[in-house]
Amino acid sequence: MIQFRHKGNLSKTSRFLERAREAVKIGELDKYGREGVLALSSATPVDTGKTAASWEYRISRDKDGVTISFRNTNIQNGVPIAIILQYGHGTRNGGWVQGRDYINPAIQPIFDKLAQAAWEEVTKP
Repeated sequence: MIQFRHKGNLSKTSRFLERAREAVKIGELDKYGREGVLALSSATPVDTGKTAASWEYRISRDKDGVTISFRNTNIQNGVPIAIILQYGHGTRNGGWVQGRDYINPAIQPIFDKLAQAAWEEVTKP
C-alpha cells in the first residue's frame, strides 16, 4: 500500500506554475521572432537572395500556451527551397547536392536566450 501525507497547501507550487505559464509575454516573443528572422536570413546560403529574404515568424496562442514558429515562404515548383538547402536534394541528371545545416546553428542561440529569459522570470523571488 502506498500512502501520501501532505501538510500545508500548494500555494508556492501553484504560484510557480502560474508564473511559468506567463513567463514570456507576447511582446517578448515578438522580439525573439525578429531576432530569429534576422539570424536565419543572415545564415541562409545566398544565390539570388530570395530564400534569405523569405523568412518570417508567427506567434500563436492556444489553451496550452504560446508558440513561436519560423517559416520560409520561398517555394519553387512546390519545393521549399530553405529545406532543400538544409537537407540536400537530387539533381535532374541523378546527382546529389549535399545539404548544409544552417538553420539549427542560426536559431539555437535565439532559443537559448528565450529559455534563459523565461527561466529568470519564473525563478524571480
